[in-house]
Amino acid sequence: METATVLSIGIGALVIAITVFTIYTAFGPPAKELADPFDDHDD
Repeated sequence: METATVLSIGIGALVIAITVFTIYTAFGPPAKELADPFDDHDD
């Protein structure tokens, strides 16, 4: 394979992995530990 193809696949895989991780962190079990700053400062 050419270098450009390998690099493109690698960057694409990295972007997808980061996206999946952030979605898991935002909506998965770790999300229960996140604090909502707007709820902390209700008037």
